Amino acid sequence: MSDDKTLRRNLADRLAAAGHLRSDRWRRAVVQTPRHEFLRGGYFRRVDGVGPTGWEPVMPDAPAWLPATYSDDSLVTQIAGTIAPGDIRGLIFRSPTSSSTMPSLVVRMLEELNVDDGMRVLEIGTGTGYSTALLCHRLGDDLVTSVEVDEDVSIRARASLGATGHMPRLVVGDGLAGDPHGGPYDRIVATCGVLAIPPAWLVQSRTGGQILATVCGWMYSSELARLTVSDDGTAHGRLLGGQISFMLARPHHPPSLGVLPDLADGEERETSIGPDVLDDWTIRFVAQLAAPRTQLVRVSVDGGAERPVLIDVDAGAWAALHREGDHWIVRQGGPDRVWDRIEEHVTRWRRDGSPGLDHFRITVTPEAQTITWL
Repeated sequence: MSDDKTLRRNLADRLAAAGHLRSDRWRRAVVQTPRHEFLRGGYFRRVDGVGPTGWEPVMPDAPAWLPATYSDDSLVTQIAGTIAPGDIRGLIFRSPTSSSTMPSLVVRMLEELNVDDGMRVLEIGTGTGYSTALLCHRLGDDLVTSVEVDEDVSIRARASLGATGHMPRLVVGDGLAGDPHGGPYDRIVATCGVLAIPPAWLVQSRTGGQILATVCGWMYSSELARLTVSDDGTAHGRLLGGQISFMLARPHHPPSLGVLPDLADGEERETSIGPDVLDDWTIRFVAQLAAPRTQLVRVSVDGGAERPVLIDVDAGAWAALHREGDHWIVRQGGPDRVWDRIEEHVTRWRRDGSPGLDHFRITVTPEAQTITWL
């Protein structure tokens, strides 16, 4: 078995060479924090084949386990909200619900957090506790609070943190509510995606404090945002770019699609853009700004070819697209015209020069979140 100290140094070297790890203080935290201790319960390895994606457990007695814990990969640690690697043998065909985030993303976020000695930090989403441990190493245990919605996940993280000599304040609760009894904080960092920055985080930040979180929509294009909180209780900032992706906070998961709409209903017209533009990460993010609660699925009608369908379950609105010759046709139904909003927003973004996401600005008030481009 490889020496984990060597693996830690090699990981830090790779992260630094790639530009993710930029400062000596965070490098020391990576070198001195054993990631494998936060994966003692094993992880799930993805298995692709014909049909749905499967996951198989990899436990610490497997030769691949230790080297994998120092790879720059996200390692799934929970399936379907309750199932840990040690709970099963063989494959499981359900969706991941918790993971150890890839180290390059962890350290990039910590570098972007711009912490100084003495700052109090609130972390939303404890997960395995690895990023919590890095924060403790940099700032000290008494300055770090971490909130986790899943009690079992929090218990395992507490044990792992203890094994590495750290005892931060851990809270079990809804991270979207933050830590009502612990603020104000100098920094709030979220290791889960959110549809919108929760107002509670603004209240729990000091004036001049910063919030670092990934904003997302239900078409799953997301970006890292850094905001500074003003004395009037609002926050302003920008997107940092880089196609950052996290699992959504559980309360922000999309609703079940339920019964699909009758695609023969509605009104039909030709559209200036087709759904193929949504293959592009940036354009999909722009589309989400116009329709943040819309889900994109593919549906076969009467056994024919699959066509893209956008559905806003709560609003009862939908749009189905198909190609006729060189043109795209959209049929829309419900009280709202989902594709009209997307088409208008993407067209305006293109007319303004198709700026990259690092040119987008975000404003959050207690009432609303607004994202615009320059």
